[in-house]
Amino acid sequence: MEKQQEKVIDEILARGVSEVIDCENLRKRLLSGEKLRIKFGTDPTSPNIHLGRAVPLLKLRDLQQLGHQIVFLIGDFTGVIGDTSDKESERPMLEREVVEKNMETYFEQAGKILDMSKVEVVKNSDWLGKLTYNEISEQADIFSLAEFIARDNIRKRLEKGTRISLRELLYPLMQGYDSVVLKADLELGGTDQRFNLLSGREMQKHYKQKPQDVLMTNLIEGTDGRKMSSSWGNTINLTEDANSMFGKVMSMGDELIGKYFVHCTRIPMEEIVQIESEMKEEKLNPRDAKLRLAGEIVKIYHGEELARSAREYFINTFSKKEIPTDIAEFVVEGEMKLVEVLVKSKNASSMGDARRKIEQGGVSLAGQAVDDEKLLDSQMLITKEFDGKVMKVGKMGFVKIIFPK
Repeated sequence: MEKQQEKVIDEILARGVSEVIDCENLRKRLLSGEKLRIKFGTDPTSPNIHLGRAVPLLKLRDLQQLGHQIVFLIGDFTGVIGDTSDKESERPMLEREVVEKNMETYFEQAGKILDMSKVEVVKNSDWLGKLTYNEISEQADIFSLAEFIARDNIRKRLEKGTRISLRELLYPLMQGYDSVVLKADLELGGTDQRFNLLSGREMQKHYKQKPQDVLMTNLIEGTDGRKMSSSWGNTINLTEDANSMFGKVMSMGDELIGKYFVHCTRIPMEEIVQIESEMKEEKLNPRDAKLRLAGEIVKIYHGEELARSAREYFINTFSKKEIPTDIAEFVVEGEMKLVEVLVKSKNASSMGDARRKIEQGGVSLAGQAVDDEKLLDSQMLITKEFDGKVMKVGKMGFVKIIFPK
């Protein structure tokens, strides 16, 4: 039993992990059976949690299953301020109403992975909004300006002459102070959060606490090969239906198959190594490996039955180029612009997302072949001539246009 526990812990510390500080100390504490307070924070800068953010959530579930206390921090205060750790330009401050709207379903989404009945949920507005100038100045004194501008993305912005606001210097202080308030033993985050995560260690030392250990997970690419980011619209969101999620996984480049198996599923590592080996030796078609991958991911968020159904839907609509029989209908009252139809029929998350899909050739009228006539003008009017026609959005989305009789 002890050997099995050791194997589980070693995989937690290695699978999908870029760096652990202090790895030896953390491993020792995990093996000791000590119950750790494990902090994970997320700023609700968009309404959806995507697979990239789910990578550390899956790691939290692994740790939760070992009996550790997960502290899920909603950054409702830091979300307003804005973190630019992964940005090439200044992130604007958000309206508090936008942040509050975005966070409405965060608990429900996180509950697809974590047992939220055992999770301690907190919001950092409860303490950050009460700090005085004296306290903030004391915290700021812990760090030097040189340490801040040594960060890769900040250095690049300085070299380009891009504006950096003093507000951006405060964000690491806030994230670090969160760890002090929560008395965190371990904090999880992506590699883009390295400076902020380490600031928690320094802040805790200042407040005479034992510095937290840090576990950094790798970032994953989105559907277009760039880092998965809500601002780029290349995400696979936990809120997406099974068919859409399955289709988006299938649309990824073959080079990401192994990485997604490691980071977004819990298939045994030995099996993943075998899959990658067979693809390299051309014994396994990457498409078949991706079908398995998409099924495993959808199963986590929608269950086994819907995962099987999504696989059949994909094969019939994409591989066999058939139009589905159970297509959602959208009733158009009067005349409506194409871009509005996509948003109101829930085939686009925003007007910007809809325009992007249209301009990139992702919207078409489905005939006998589902990739028929492309609709490239976002401002075109959807009139009664479209009544009864089927519109295809992306690789997997279909909507039937209906006008009232």
